[in-house]
Amino acid sequence: MNYVNNMYLLGNLTRDPEIKYTNEGVAITEMGIAVNKKWTDKNGRESETVDFFNVTTWNNLAENCAALKKGDRVLLSGHLNLRSWENKEGKKYNITNITADVVAASLEFDQIKILEKDVIETDEGGSLKKDKAKSKTA
Repeated sequence: MNYVNNMYLLGNLTRDPEIKYTNEGVAITEMGIAVNKKWTDKNGRESETVDFFNVTTWNNLAENCAALKKGDRVLLSGHLNLRSWENKEGKKYNITNITADVVAASLEFDQIKILEKDVIETDEGGSLKKDKAKSKTA
């Protein structure tokens, strides 16, 4: 039997992403996202609610997400995680978190500029060479 655990969210960051590194040097970024839902009921009244999610990214994605800012509109794809633990007094806690595999800036309201980044390629002999990627604007 196969199981599916995928999430796709479009929303705004509720805080600046916070980057940390494990003892092994692996980058982890934690951030929050707010997702608004709007609808009209059968009487024609408009309603709105907001859901808030905690999001974690790892490795290169985490380092790239560190450049995002509170209020940025992003589209993300990831999966749900449930973390459980017990404190010293024996009280149990659960936190639902999303681990994002893809995070993309939404161009719905803004333009972005892709900054130069070192690109590592191999030449015909298999040796590594380092170049600068070209800057692009959207």
